[in-house]
Amino acid sequence: MQAALAVMAAHTVFTAAAAPTAHHLPLLFTNISSHSLSSLPLHSSFHGVALKANLRQLVSFSTPSAAAPKPLTVVSAAKKAVAVLKGTSTVEGVVTLTQEDEGPTTVNVRITGLTPGKHGFHLHEFGDTTNGCISTGPHFNPNGLTHGAPDEEVRHAGDLGNIVANADGVAEATIVDNQIPLTGPNSVVGRAFVVHELEDDLGKGGHELSLSTGNAGGRLACGMHFVLNFIFWYII
Repeated sequence: MQAALAVMAAHTVFTAAAAPTAHHLPLLFTNISSHSLSSLPLHSSFHGVALKANLRQLVSFSTPSAAAPKPLTVVSAAKKAVAVLKGTSTVEGVVTLTQEDEGPTTVNVRITGLTPGKHGFHLHEFGDTTNGCISTGPHFNPNGLTHGAPDEEVRHAGDLGNIVANADGVAEATIVDNQIPLTGPNSVVGRAFVVHELEDDLGKGGHELSLSTGNAGGRLACGMHFVLNFIFWYII
């Protein structure tokens, strides 16, 4: 009997009152309740025998699975740091650094209280100002080179040349440099900017200090810079 039923099921043509062919089943099922689906009589092509089947087992209903979330891709990362310069004199100022991705760092400088003219402006190795600007150490020099101009190959990473104060003692400058990144092993975050008393001779003055400090004189004001924020732009 079970073998006969298996043969009959293999040749079964499912019919409903308004649809004699199998390819109309999906259309019919949209108008049939779940209760009637479970009890709908089905007729075999073997005449005279009625089969009763559970359509829920015969017809599979599926919904598309939710698409896996796409990973976020960083397309741009903007970094920013700031330093506030103070000293024992009236000289003070603010230095802001910004860097897009792994590109050069832009340094915006505004310092007041200076004597008119050029003043050496450097990044020093330490952010320590516990003993005034003298405790900031030498120029930041990870490559072990001699002092030079900011546009020369042989220079300290911290050699940023001179800023120029106007008749009111205000120096404003924008410096773009490739050797003072805000991240990585040579990050400048946590180090200190120093503005000096005299003009930096850029290593060409012939003085005994020319190749170490540019003979830029005393340290008027200094300040450690720290990260202000990181901004990341993503593409989805």
